[in-house]
Amino acid sequence: MSAKSRVGAPAKGPEPLRRSKEAVKAASLAAAYELLTEAGLSGVSFDEVSRRSGVAKTTIYRYWPTRSALLFDAVMQFAPRLQTPATGSLRGDLTALALGLAQRLQTGRWSSAMPSIIDAAERDKEVAEFQSRTHAGMMSGFSAIAARAQARGELGPNFDVSELTAAIAGPLFYRRWFSRQELDDAFVRGVVERALGWDSSGHG
Repeated sequence: MSAKSRVGAPAKGPEPLRRSKEAVKAASLAAAYELLTEAGLSGVSFDEVSRRSGVAKTTIYRYWPTRSALLFDAVMQFAPRLQTPATGSLRGDLTALALGLAQRLQTGRWSSAMPSIIDAAERDKEVAEFQSRTHAGMMSGFSAIAARAQARGELGPNFDVSELTAAIAGPLFYRRWFSRQELDDAFVRGVVERALGWDSSGHG
């Protein structure tokens, strides 16, 4: 090969990685969720998401103009969702849902990130909106269970499901993030019993 032919010949190297729009978005969301569950809300930034995902920051901004928008989509895609049980009774459904929620609170990476989000929501309106929307999604099973119970006549048409949700989820959250006590099955079942107004033997 002549010197002339060598001059100007492009250096050969690995071809640039080309990813589809879907792959780029998936990589960005996965990186955002990993950062959130590893370091809390303060660990998530567009710079860090770009570094971990390999997606240009300008590209990430194109799909999600704010960090909260990115995090909401990431949580909706990757945070574990509780399956709404269908045991045929209000008591059975609520017990199964509460036991599942307790399990996720103790083992899910998502629960370790929640305190940092709640803390930031006190001072940031955008984070507060993000927290409210993700929490509503997490608690949606209670509404579905109540609707079925109303159709069966177990609950009245004007029943306030938000009070029932708070009565069951509240004690679980308290043990997970405040008292740090074990969320064992006996405790969870007792919470459901008390929320429904039953005594420990199951009689009204």
